[in-house]
Amino acid sequence: MVTSTGTLPSLLLGTLLTFTSGALGANPGLVVRITDQGLEYVAQEELLALQSKLHKVTLPNFDGDVRIKHFGSVDYRFHSLNIQSCKLLGSALKLLPNQGLHFSISDSFIQVTGDWKVRKRILRLDGSFDVKVKGITISVNLLLDSEPSGRPKVAVSSCSSHIRDVEVHISGDLGWLLNLFHNQIESRFRRVLESKICEIIEDSVTSELQPYLQTLPVTTKIDHLAGLDYSLMGAPQATAQMLDVMFKGEIFSRDDRFPVAFLAPVMNLPEEHSRMVYFAISDYAFNTASLVYHKAGFLNFTITDDVIPPDSSIRLNTKSFRAFVPRIARLYPNTNLELQGAVISAPCLNFSPGNLSTAAQMEIEAFVLLPNSVKEPVFRLSVATNVSAMLTFNTSKITGFLEPGKIQVELKESKVGRFNVELLEALLNYYLLNNFYPKVNDKLAEGFPLPLLRKIQLYDPILQIHKDFLFLGTNVRYLRV
Repeated sequence: MVTSTGTLPSLLLGTLLTFTSGALGANPGLVVRITDQGLEYVAQEELLALQSKLHKVTLPNFDGDVRIKHFGSVDYRFHSLNIQSCKLLGSALKLLPNQGLHFSISDSFIQVTGDWKVRKRILRLDGSFDVKVKGITISVNLLLDSEPSGRPKVAVSSCSSHIRDVEVHISGDLGWLLNLFHNQIESRFRRVLESKICEIIEDSVTSELQPYLQTLPVTTKIDHLAGLDYSLMGAPQATAQMLDVMFKGEIFSRDDRFPVAFLAPVMNLPEEHSRMVYFAISDYAFNTASLVYHKAGFLNFTITDDVIPPDSSIRLNTKSFRAFVPRIARLYPNTNLELQGAVISAPCLNFSPGNLSTAAQMEIEAFVLLPNSVKEPVFRLSVATNVSAMLTFNTSKITGFLEPGKIQVELKESKVGRFNVELLEALLNYYLLNNFYPKVNDKLAEGFPLPLLRKIQLYDPILQIHKDFLFLGTNVRYLRV
């Protein structure tokens, strides 16, 4: 397969056909599936790339000699060879299980023009020629592997080209004479062109495709807290119609990567073929993200009086709390309060057919703010809420949005006596709806980046929610500009 920096290696070779060792027995957090439609699209793009490449190729000069009856041996030289036109027609990209890809082109045509020279002792003649090369067939096997760094490695394991017919037309003085020996000349042209085609392919893979694949990151930065592990967990699994590639798909802490205590679930992917590419994203990917942000304290919050709306009937001070917590006003007269909240454990996103949900269990502790910056705890609350979630596709990312339900507040511990927490529910609900959840939704809007390289555009997406995973089908377009 011939490619260049401006072709489409990233769709299938860069993103998908990479071999990196992973944890034995572990399930992937992300599976990318390429259908036969996707392979057909790559074959078409590579056909255009090779056709463009051949137009720019400089063919080598070649010479020889022929023996002509009554004339003796004549030395000839063909030079200034130019490919005037090139039409590559049928192409196919097929899977080679446990190896890589087989790329083929058939029934193609090339026209070459150039000049010739003949020398017989002191006799020197020249002219021009035209060669029509018909029925070109190209067959290339690509071997896919990985380097110790975990980045991809690609090499041509075999290449062959065959030309069915070569027609040489020679003009100029003594051109008629050289035409008498066209079989020998055409045979030389055939050998030169067949070897040059495979030379072009091997050089392009080595000098263009392989360096391009080396730009693939093993990990991707999400933000200052988190990164995404894109390492692959084994060889692609090929069938007659599709190729599945398993990524680790784990979001990790960039400051202190810690082991995850749970495994990704097995994903039973549906038999869908209407799109070129499918991305199956396990709940493992989202829930490892939850672990990272929870451990980093992103889900912690502090409520002070200055974030309470001015028209609120409840202020965060002991005077305002006198009506329902009389003892706090007696013990700490005219003293400000502060509420410190945290989500107890990392929320898990639950996938069920057509539905996403999670539940947040929070703990909020109230402190009175004493002189000299001393904070004394006075009571502790438990806050529970169910949350519905929505995931959408945005160009190259999966983005999310949380819609919280009604909160339930319970008094867990108090140093100022038992009291009714209903009056606090409105205050807490206001803060969560206007501060906490918008902060989380802003982070979710930044999105989960899909494993794509530059110049790849996804379009016409379909998004499905299955048990334990999100299933995104999309077509692919390579942007040449």
